[in-house]
Amino acid sequence: MSSNPIRTAIVTGAARGIGAAVARRLSRDGFAVAVLDLDKSACEPLVSEIESAGGRALAVGADVSDERSVAQAVEQVAEQLGAPLVLVNNAGVTRDNLLFKMTTADWDTVMNVHLRGSFLMSRAAQVHMTDAGWGRIVNLSSISALGNRGQANYSAAKAGLQGFTKTLAIELGRYGVTVNAIAPGFIETDMTAATAKRVGVPFEEYKAAAAREIAVQRVGQPSDIASAVSFFARDDASFVSGQVIYVAGGPKA
Repeated sequence: MSSNPIRTAIVTGAARGIGAAVARRLSRDGFAVAVLDLDKSACEPLVSEIESAGGRALAVGADVSDERSVAQAVEQVAEQLGAPLVLVNNAGVTRDNLLFKMTTADWDTVMNVHLRGSFLMSRAAQVHMTDAGWGRIVNLSSISALGNRGQANYSAAKAGLQGFTKTLAIELGRYGVTVNAIAPGFIETDMTAATAKRVGVPFEEYKAAAAREIAVQRVGQPSDIASAVSFFARDDASFVSGQVIYVAGGPKA
């Protein structure tokens, strides 16, 4: 990193899975990291782990879909860790069902966390980035943006994040802020384990079946996504903006 030796990053949905892997990686890269999740206590073990390794971290409890909660969280991070110059919008939920079974609440919950949450977090954090003349926003999309049975809500939200990403890249580029998206393929997380359980397939079998359909013949790990975030957050990625990278083990999603 350049003239400012310690920059602050916020990672949402960071208590576990992809978010936790991203927080660990950004800490190793030299960032102070705000570990943000709905349940603050769930963030504490990761904060302790980062601090034990010599990094700086802060546990923050916030509902990304709530405007006041977001404002308070970003203010807390700025006061206790420093102005947030990297934002990773990773918080997400699923409420899978076929369209005729999907409730309005299922739709709204997914939209509120993924789209409204990314909007609120980005709007609050970009003030600090534009003031500094440097910033990075990374949004977590998904291969489901291309369509996936039983995920009308999730697919629409993840596709929406791609349009959101490209528009913010256009608006914020002149201020030294890049905005990119990562669309993971099959990643081994609690969420994919829950999906396997829901469809009644042992997780190891579920992963093996998925791996057979992936060019590199394995499923992804949270660290694979963290590596892509690490690239986007670098100084030398300053000419990459408005892009969606599919981290999915092959050209097909």
